[in-house]
Amino acid sequence: MSEPLLTVEELCVCLGEERHVAVEDLSLELRAEERVALLGPSGCGKTTTLRAIAGFEPVRGGRISFEGRVQSDAGGVRVPAHRRGMGYVFQEFALFPHLSVEENVGFGLRKQSRADATKRIAEMLRLTGLEGLEARRPFELSGGQQQRVALARALAPSPRLLLLDEPFSSLDPNLRGTTRRHTERVLTSVGATALLVTHDRDEAMSFADRLIVMRAGRAEQAGTPEELYAAPRSAFVAEFLGAANFVEGEATGQSARTALGEVPLRVPASGTVSLCLRPESLELVVEGGAPARVVEREYHGASCIYGVEGEGFQVAVLAVGDAPFRKGDAVGVRVRAPAVVLEG
Repeated sequence: MSEPLLTVEELCVCLGEERHVAVEDLSLELRAEERVALLGPSGCGKTTTLRAIAGFEPVRGGRISFEGRVQSDAGGVRVPAHRRGMGYVFQEFALFPHLSVEENVGFGLRKQSRADATKRIAEMLRLTGLEGLEARRPFELSGGQQQRVALARALAPSPRLLLLDEPFSSLDPNLRGTTRRHTERVLTSVGATALLVTHDRDEAMSFADRLIVMRAGRAEQAGTPEELYAAPRSAFVAEFLGAANFVEGEATGQSARTALGEVPLRVPASGTVSLCLRPESLELVVEGGAPARVVEREYHGASCIYGVEGEGFQVAVLAVGDAPFRKGDAVGVRVRAPAVVLEG
């Protein structure tokens, strides 16, 4: 396996006059052409981490290395942001209002010859679908077009690493998905390595090869989207990545006794346990299963989410296809997949 392009070791970052600890003991690696997302709620330290990697924030502890060279550490090393060879797309795009699209894209190419810069600008405009808009100012563009200008500007100097700070959050919901998919195609076409900061789980799970879920300045869990969704370590990670049901039980090896009946476990356990079951891990049946009653029904066409209550439990159940049950119906709840034993 190749050496990591970016290595963050036991990072600690403090902010403000009171030196509030915003990031603590955070470690991560990023390899060439990989896409990783820092995912978490507002205030969890994900943007501070990105800014420290970019060189905008000093570090109090730990080390940041890029391409094998230390960029920041607690001993006073701090390579200026403009010398790190990284591109940065800001949440509000931070375009220069007095410059045209062409001038914004070419801003980081001032050390190149005019011919080389002109060629690179044209290449970036074509890649991001901005041809024909070269002379426009940012205020004359839509939100999606502004985002593409910001992306083109960040990619124009050919950075080895692109840092994206919630670049789709200011777009309306309909435009957000389209712009994200376009950005993914652009990054793939140029073989870019990217680190994305977002609080949107769908965005992170569709964009990234790996996720790092952050909580209160620390990494709560890291892995592929599939790994984290299927096997969250904590209730926090489980809920942040999607709908989840939590039930208590007494484990005796491969299964646990719960209010839903005997539930199989993904990993053997013993004693009192807290279990996580996704809504799609349950099903409603007419006969059998744990007795319950439908109290909520959300129909979505291809699927339906039921809220059901029984003795000692209240769970959500996802049904795909037919949705024959209505509020008030007596049903049985059956477990169709092993439960995850939560660590905390």
